Amino acid sequence: MTEYVAAVDQGTTSTRCMVFSHDGRVVAVDQREHEQIFPRAGWVEHDPLEIWENTRAVVAGALAKADLHDSDIVAVGITNQRETAVVWDRETGEPVYNAIVWQDTRTDRIAAQLGELGGGQERYRARTGLPLATYFSGPKVRWILDNVDGARAAAEAGKLLFGTMDTWVLWNLTGGVDGGVHATDPTNASRTLLMDLSTLDWDAAIAAEMGIPLSMLPEIRSSSQEYGRVRPRGALAGVPIAGILGDQQAATFGQACLAPGEAKNTYGTGNFVLLNTGTEPVASDNGLLTTVCYRLGERPPVYALEGSIAVTGSLVQWIRDNLGMIGSAAEIEEHARTVEDNGGCYFVPAFSGLFAPYWRSDARGAIVGLTRFVNKGHLARAVLEATAFQTREVIEAMNADSGVPLTALKVDGGMVGNELLMQFQADILGVPVIRPVVAETTALGAAYAAGLAVGYWAGEDDIRANWAQDKEWTPAMAQDARDRTYRRWKKAVTRTFDWVDED
Repeated sequence: MTEYVAAVDQGTTSTRCMVFSHDGRVVAVDQREHEQIFPRAGWVEHDPLEIWENTRAVVAGALAKADLHDSDIVAVGITNQRETAVVWDRETGEPVYNAIVWQDTRTDRIAAQLGELGGGQERYRARTGLPLATYFSGPKVRWILDNVDGARAAAEAGKLLFGTMDTWVLWNLTGGVDGGVHATDPTNASRTLLMDLSTLDWDAAIAAEMGIPLSMLPEIRSSSQEYGRVRPRGALAGVPIAGILGDQQAATFGQACLAPGEAKNTYGTGNFVLLNTGTEPVASDNGLLTTVCYRLGERPPVYALEGSIAVTGSLVQWIRDNLGMIGSAAEIEEHARTVEDNGGCYFVPAFSGLFAPYWRSDARGAIVGLTRFVNKGHLARAVLEATAFQTREVIEAMNADSGVPLTALKVDGGMVGNELLMQFQADILGVPVIRPVVAETTALGAAYAAGLAVGYWAGEDDIRANWAQDKEWTPAMAQDARDRTYRRWKKAVTRTFDWVDED
């Protein structure tokens, strides 16, 4: 009998379920977008109940598309948008507030107040690998407890639970109020500002400073082990949930970056470059994050350096939805191909401030270099080039921290189908860009973690054997042109600084 592994991929703009065969190929996929809620400038929210309903729907949809039954699935993995925070009532299962999304900047003042206790932005970096920034979920939980009526009292009474989206999905899949498992893995826990990187445990002192009761926090388990089984009602009933990885670590795992020095870049809502650094965490001097890459069973954790870019694919979405310049994301490439270059126009999408390597929450988006010559095609090209420029900034920081210059970049995610972008990425980096056969490696990585835990795959050699190249782009831009356009990009970035005032 043929058996498969499923993965729930709870992303920033949509939730999907993918089913994979033993050779790592896609058997079925079902996907649903969810609403992006913007209550005010800088605030980004999701409805956790909508996401849970979508999760149930896509799991059933994927099985139906492949004409599979629960008994055909040996395990399910979960991967997720990592820093998005949800707080809910353990007795009713109702969220006390919408999920606050990783892009949200409302916690800027909370982060600043914590920094004023001493150490500024670096206050927790030695323990957590992270700077104090609005990106991470701990301050988001603090905001909910401070601003939702009755939330703090309920939390201190042990009535509320916190989780990143993996925990919310896991808790509901395993029964919710009827015995749901409240747990997470180290890759997600390492994005809260609350986990000690060396012990993989919650740091009680940091939690106390943030005003977050430890009773709210999920148990931290391995990335690859059985967490529990899917509730007996609905699709995948009784199937073990055996893997959890944050989306970028899942993509790293799915790309078979399993040895120190191997790196990948995921092109999604944002961009995320991860470099496997082995079993010892490496501190960054150049604006990168030190994070957990994965932990398999009881083996030592593997760490990574990460360059996080807030806005890449979501810039295309913004051009489509907010400006109505295009009818679909794919159209951006058509318009960009009508011109030979950006016409001197640069688009710095600092909608949520700037993440790596700057960590400037005071920055906001800017389009610079405009002249009467610039047309729709130039603007479309500037939108795409912004992703490649930001990636180069992160790669340069990674080269400096690791001391080992990147010689090729493995890429994955929704934007890698854009061949104009991939060629420009190779041009601006000066190294080959390589796309695998399975470009959506986030779900694949979660499936691998789950399948390894139940013995469906024997070990990492199976994962390496499954990886296959689809296409490679090699640099075609002259060095002087590369230097000139990148220098102008760096100048454009400085124009976004110091925009947000205290009032």
